[in-house]
Amino acid sequence: MSLRFWNTMTKRLEDFQPLEPGRVGLYTCGPTVYDFAHLGNFRAYIFEDLLRRYLEYSGFQVTQVMNITDIDDKTIRRSNEEGLSLTDYTRRYENAFYEDRDILRIKPAAFYPRATDHIPEMVELIRRLEAGGFAYRKDGSIYFSIEKFPGYGRLAGIEADALKAGVRIDSDEYEKEDVRDFVLWKESKAGEPVYETPLGPGRPGWHLECSAMSMKYLGETFDIHCGGVDLIFPHHENEIAQSEGATGHPFAKYWMHNGHINVDNRKMSKSLGNFFTVREIAAEYDLEAVRMFMLSAQYRSPINFSRDLIEQAKASLERLY
Repeated sequence: MSLRFWNTMTKRLEDFQPLEPGRVGLYTCGPTVYDFAHLGNFRAYIFEDLLRRYLEYSGFQVTQVMNITDIDDKTIRRSNEEGLSLTDYTRRYENAFYEDRDILRIKPAAFYPRATDHIPEMVELIRRLEAGGFAYRKDGSIYFSIEKFPGYGRLAGIEADALKAGVRIDSDEYEKEDVRDFVLWKESKAGEPVYETPLGPGRPGWHLECSAMSMKYLGETFDIHCGGVDLIFPHHENEIAQSEGATGHPFAKYWMHNGHINVDNRKMSKSLGNFFTVREIAAEYDLEAVRMFMLSAQYRSPINFSRDLIEQAKASLERLY
């Protein structure tokens, strides 16, 4: 019986055929280390852990890469508020993420590349995009021109008439209706880290980081790219555009996205204040039962958090034992 995955790109179930027999390159979007990760974040990491474990159980040798976003709008803002260097601030939450990962029995990835350690790779990627006519400079920053990439919108199902070519957006995160040229390299600003590079002084945009790091460790085309459904647009859409624009090759063969954890049918998120950290839940529950709860629904479906459901997961776990 063949292994089949739902591919977000093609919107259908497909037989899994790795690029190289017996080996799988797996890229999983990791934490932005500006605060403690919450249970909603860890649903993705637990789903990806289950996927990896099953691939290995099926006989594949899996190379998993999970990035650490330690430079973006959020990390810079929070580190400035606390008066700490970006490195000192983000290492605190990076280490907390590893502790929570181990508590939840998630197998460590082969690589955890930090964005700040891969500035040269990002610079090189932008230079390739400029050489290919996909990037342009404006007011000290460098942007990706979405009109130069005909396939833009395939992953998210965005129609061509929604595109706003030539209208720029600088924020790292934005809503689906903001379909605009996105920033690759940000001009230097007071209070922000500045890297002196052949592109000029500045820092990378968030979307650029994953493309540079995934391709360094897994190659220009790899097997599976995972993340939460909220990353489909704009993050993963932009990754595809800048990666394929630079290389001329397909970026990832299979795209797999997990659903949210909801609280009272609303997405668990820091912005809504309806979240629980792993540490908070650990004070009340056996985290193996929490892991069981998060695996109790099909991974693409949302799951509603409740203490009753965790108790049911605990009972299910005890029956299994």
